[in-house]
Amino acid sequence: MTTTEDFMAALHKAESSKDPAELIALHAGDVTLQNLTKKNWEGLDGAREFWDAYLSDFAEIHSEFTHHHESGGLGVMEWNASGKLQNGGDINYRGVSIIEIRDGKVGAFRTYYDSAAFVNPAQG
Repeated sequence: MTTTEDFMAALHKAESSKDPAELIALHAGDVTLQNLTKKNWEGLDGAREFWDAYLSDFAEIHSEFTHHHESGGLGVMEWNASGKLQNGGDINYRGVSIIEIRDGKVGAFRTYYDSAAFVNPAQG
């Protein structure tokens, strides 16, 4: 399996168990993480904070990967996610995540998604 495929499998496990430990283990010690917020996360502590925050947004969530590709140290994943927010509202949104791979580990993670779905989840 590629690092990208390992990442997707670990994310599925984290989403179902609410425990991101295996996902975080795929990250390099100096990893950087970004989403659409203006905050950046760094290192394994930052990765733990990022993934804990992601999982805490949802009562349940499942990402369905529609396409993925890995080449030249870059992994790209297109996905659709659906589930329930903590307030019980349904959420459906889609996006793209990119990982930079160094020595078989995630050296950088960036994700871009339909943030409007969070403003009005019923429309997502």
